[in-house]
Amino acid sequence: MVKLKDGREVELELFKFDSCPFCVRVMRTIKELGVEGIRMRDTRREPDANAELSRRGGKSQVPCLFIDGEALYESADIDRWLRNSLAG
Repeated sequence: MVKLKDGREVELELFKFDSCPFCVRVMRTIKELGVEGIRMRDTRREPDANAELSRRGGKSQVPCLFIDGEALYESADIDRWLRNSLAG
């Protein structure tokens, strides 16, 4: 669970792979903000992660951040959400 600026707690799960430049952008933001508690799923290293991403989110595009089970795609949108929503 991760605490938001408004005090609520949400479950965050990021589907990514390390050599994806868009994923690197999101990971850099997470590190910069000092956020802990995000579950990381690597679609290249975990056998079932890519299939789960496709099933839950409707496509296999990374990065994908699930916020309480709702998929958010596009690194710029994820970056914006993180910066605007997290307590840091």
